[in-house]
Amino acid sequence: MKGVLLHGGSGTRLRPLTHTGPKQLIPVAGKPISQYCLEDIRDAGVEEVAIVLGSVWPEKVREYYGDGSSLDMKLHYIPQGEPKGLAHAVSLAKEFVGKDKFVVYLGDNLLKGGISEHATAFSSSNADAMVLLSDVSKLLFLERFGVAKFDQAGKLEALIEKPKQPPSPFALVGVYFFTPIIFDSISKLKPSFRGELEITDAIQSLLTARYDVQHRFVEGWWKDTGTPEDILEANRLILDEKLPNSEIRGDIEESAVIQGRVRIEAGAFVCRGSTIRGPAYVGRETIIEPGTYVGPYTSIGNRCRISSCELENSIVMDGCRINAKQRITDSIIGGETEILGRNGTLPKAYHLVLGERSQLQL
Repeated sequence: MKGVLLHGGSGTRLRPLTHTGPKQLIPVAGKPISQYCLEDIRDAGVEEVAIVLGSVWPEKVREYYGDGSSLDMKLHYIPQGEPKGLAHAVSLAKEFVGKDKFVVYLGDNLLKGGISEHATAFSSSNADAMVLLSDVSKLLFLERFGVAKFDQAGKLEALIEKPKQPPSPFALVGVYFFTPIIFDSISKLKPSFRGELEITDAIQSLLTARYDVQHRFVEGWWKDTGTPEDILEANRLILDEKLPNSEIRGDIEESAVIQGRVRIEAGAFVCRGSTIRGPAYVGRETIIEPGTYVGPYTSIGNRCRISSCELENSIVMDGCRINAKQRITDSIIGGETEILGRNGTLPKAYHLVLGERSQLQL
């Protein structure tokens, strides 16, 4: 089986963060979102993956992942350019796939349980396609997703993209398993009302033609990281799942306080008079200076310098400098950003979404 990772999309709901990089490279608990996807594909036994690149800084994707050897994978790159729909992106991988079965993984999705069990089930079956579904009945905006419709016997009958009246609470997770027959289906598609080639339409044509399209339900959480709120929630989920115990690789001065599950990478330095309360993550060569409080569900990137402030439930990307005697919470701060304090009467907390290399005086 081969893999196809979709790394496109304009990321409009994540601006200004996506003015300087693709949304899939936004870090969550120390790794880009799409790296979790690639590792999930690898752990399912897939060694060769094509990454379909969008128009938002595709060179940054190539620079970060290279040939894939650091992940024990072999990576290929396919440019899509302007977004023309998921089905169009999948169609570009036809030559790469050849005659193999393959998995398509949206690079901004996170799954608690991974795909290994589902990949094994598809590989050993005679199905022409298989979709993964998640119960999202607790969400308010079900019409944001592709939704499954079942017949009275519980068999998958239809897939409806962003329906106004959802026929079930089961949404399509951003992971699909296909045989090469899907390329014939895509070749016959016409653009939807959104002007895109929809992957749901391609799968629906297989259903209509009575190909064997199977479905499986994912267990545990599934997160589509399309908004700043989604990314912060993903950060919380990953910190809860991936930090079962503390791991201290950096240096901690005496009288610095470390509480709960905290991961501190090599080269980081936590000064006396500072407190880190987990679950939290501190990247390589980052300095946490005296008078700093890093609260639960905070991830700080590499080469940062954090001084005299309170951070909680936030993501701070690489190379940031924060020296402000203020409380910052529920925030995403882009790389190389500088936040400095000033005197005056100020609010008790700030909620920020700052793009790369911003400068802000509080």
